[in-house]
Amino acid sequence: MNRIDQRFAELKAQGRRALIPYLTAGDPAPQYTVGFLHALVEAGADVLELGVPFSDPMADGPVIQKACERALKHDVRLTHLFEMVREFRRQDSETPIVLMGYLNPVERIGFEAFAEQAAAAGVDGVLTVDMPPEEADEFGPLLKRHGLASIFLVAPTTSQERAATICAHGEGYLYYVALKGVTGAATLNAEDVAEHLAPLRELTTLPLCVGFGIRDGASAAEVGKVADGVIVGSALVSRIAENAERPEAIADELKAVLGEMRQALDALPPR
Repeated sequence: MNRIDQRFAELKAQGRRALIPYLTAGDPAPQYTVGFLHALVEAGADVLELGVPFSDPMADGPVIQKACERALKHDVRLTHLFEMVREFRRQDSETPIVLMGYLNPVERIGFEAFAEQAAAAGVDGVLTVDMPPEEADEFGPLLKRHGLASIFLVAPTTSQERAATICAHGEGYLYYVALKGVTGAATLNAEDVAEHLAPLRELTTLPLCVGFGIRDGASAAEVGKVADGVIVGSALVSRIAENAERPEAIADELKAVLGEMRQALDALPPR
């Protein structure tokens, strides 16, 4: 069983919500990323999303765009991410890792080589923002053959018909984008999220995880009332930016942010 499926099965048995933090690999410098990942697990992360730095991250707001710029100054590439995951796996063989990014770096390596190297490194899932299921006829089966879950986004504007297509192709969990816009934008409305998740539950048994707009324990708890998991990115990446000149302090900053969210989610009644 894929580590993602295993983790969500455990969470379901415990009646708990998943907490899924996102970091851009190589931000503020490559040597810190693995330590940050371990710190997030210590703070209560259930699944880790590791962002692939990209020069034109169109779905991301300024916080993550600048994180990509900081990482790219160190020439961080996909091959470096595989090395990071391998290093992480020396101490942690259980926490699922999802690579999240855009199609161009994958195409440069080649679909087959990417799938082989990702699986060998210990990656469990892949979320390629600009690869819709309708265009994943080659990539999706390759990932599956190597034991990697294909994870897809669903937006508030996604029709029920297209959501059904996405759900049919999706694996691991479904990433519901809570806001119209880019990462780190606006403030989410938990009631609106609940209204959109209800019809999705009629289409899939995949865990429904919500990202975009999760800023603190309070917003995590509000979303956790209706979702199977909470995804947080910009709130963590902004702490890295604020402490980029003193990276030795970043791990504790990340643990403080995520720890508050973990505590808030665990205080909710079991699902």
